[in-house]
Amino acid sequence: MTPDLEATLKKLPDRPGVYLMRDARGEVVYVGKAQSLRHRVRSYWQKAASGPLEGHRIRAVIDKITDVEYTITDSVSEALLLEANLIKRYRPRFNVRLKDDKSYPYIKITMADDFPRVERTRKLVDDGSRYFGPYASASSVDESMNLVRRLFPFRTCTIEIKDGERALQRPCLLYHIKRCQGPCIQAVSKPDYRAQIDQIELFLEGRQETVVKALSGEMRAASDRTDYEAAAGLRDKIRAIERTMESQKMAAFRRTQLDLVGLARQDNQAAIQLFVIRNGSLLGRDVFLLDAAHEAPDVEVLASFLEQYYARATSIPPQVLVPFALPEGGDLEAFLTGRRGGPVRLLVPQRGEKRELMALAAQNAAETLAREQARWLADQGKTLVALEELAEALALPGPPMRIECYDISNVQGSDSVGSMVVFEEGKPRSGEYRRFRIKTVVGANDFASHQEVLRRRFRRARSGEEGSAEELRWAMPDLVIIDGGKGQVAAAKEVLDELGLHDLPVAGLAKEREELFLPGASAPIVLPPTSGALYMVQRLRDEAHRFAITYHRDLRSKRQVHSAFDDLPGVGPKRRRALLRVFGSAKRVREAPVEQIAAVPGIGASLAARIKETLEA
Repeated sequence: MTPDLEATLKKLPDRPGVYLMRDARGEVVYVGKAQSLRHRVRSYWQKAASGPLEGHRIRAVIDKITDVEYTITDSVSEALLLEANLIKRYRPRFNVRLKDDKSYPYIKITMADDFPRVERTRKLVDDGSRYFGPYASASSVDESMNLVRRLFPFRTCTIEIKDGERALQRPCLLYHIKRCQGPCIQAVSKPDYRAQIDQIELFLEGRQETVVKALSGEMRAASDRTDYEAAAGLRDKIRAIERTMESQKMAAFRRTQLDLVGLARQDNQAAIQLFVIRNGSLLGRDVFLLDAAHEAPDVEVLASFLEQYYARATSIPPQVLVPFALPEGGDLEAFLTGRRGGPVRLLVPQRGEKRELMALAAQNAAETLAREQARWLADQGKTLVALEELAEALALPGPPMRIECYDISNVQGSDSVGSMVVFEEGKPRSGEYRRFRIKTVVGANDFASHQEVLRRRFRRARSGEEGSAEELRWAMPDLVIIDGGKGQVAAAKEVLDELGLHDLPVAGLAKEREELFLPGASAPIVLPPTSGALYMVQRLRDEAHRFAITYHRDLRSKRQVHSAFDDLPGVGPKRRRALLRVFGSAKRVREAPVEQIAAVPGIGASLAARIKETLEA
């Protein structure tokens, strides 16, 4: 134990909070919460067998822990929420964590718009929108959105539509096939469109009976005023909702709102089957996969899922059924109660329909996990063979489990950019991809551009150098691949030697003949055309090229997309749209008399004179 760590442990407060354990490289290896930071964190360094559930797993690497950071919270409930967010941010290897938890999708209703959109999103933003989810997969979201679209037409376009303004002259195809009500052409009023959005919200909340009741009233009103076509449309909509309700109905849980959680474990993975039941309807039955060390007990896996899932869930019921009691169940109930704004209880079903449904959930989770394991083992076997082939070809000490690949993209030296992509165990780690805008190189100089990128990537990798916390957390690769031949490899090796990274393996992959070049070697290495190693490096190179050229195109597009309207004094987006709506182009504005420009709403005589003067100049 270092003196700094010992001093930190001595001053730990007897307060609830969250703690982060870091190793010598600054990487977060574990995130935990505690009712008492002092008692919980110190217990990891105690020799006794007693201690936190995860203590035995962490003690295997406790000697590598060099620093403990902590944050005091007002309550354990607050600590639970902070812990879930930090696990999502740092993805520590000793925590139980949801797989790909950054990409779970939601259904979003943009309530801040005059005519809200219903769309799929993977980001929760506090922008006044209403969110439903998270869903386990994009297909689950698409299924729900397709059902809602058939019942309640809504707009998906991103054009700005204001109440009382006609945004387009003609509607799109969705309006003609009755999948949109046409707010862009003022075919529907704001109150009527909002009423439709209210029904979508009720439907996604599982309150279909309320929707049917409201539609039935509208149908009778339409019939009373002899608008039989509208009444028939409402009748068909009611029947479609009732058919959906029948397919979802679970009579045993009528008038009940609950989530039911089933668990299955295998090796270092776990699967959670989540049944979402609202008013007797099964709204969702998603399976979530988790990374969970074999040594982690079931209670820790289940508790970690509940924390991470409900930290971002938009709907929390008053009851959550779980397969077994949790030691920290009281803290979790307090956390869920705070998130819901009403009482929430964790219950273990003992008999009857709820117990049978729990068994079904566990069975579904086990089957999903078995399929996932079989697919993973097949992929993992091929990947390991490919990495071993690559290690043998390049004379590496072992399979390169982390590979970084670099590429440069430019057009005749302009908007030059570099990319870094990362593969770990043969799989892309897109969250660790990085892109670099070339700053010091003028013109199309591949060698110097590669050197700049590598300096910026590795200059802070050596211990003791200053750098951002993010850069210091980047793991060192087992192999660096450069897109290029002998010249690029020699330039890369020069930078690595300059930074003292003499032992870091580097190779170049030439596009023309798919040859691998090593520093100082006169002849290239040619991998067999059917080799898994060749496929691996080609994937790396293609991914680096895709990432670089996408960034390059973005920069070039931003520079090229520029109109005369962008330079007009006193003309913002709203006035620019007004001018385009009237004249259609900057050329016609330039040719128009000042009086005609001044007649555009929001322009006026003095601004019109400045616009005319600017365009003619």
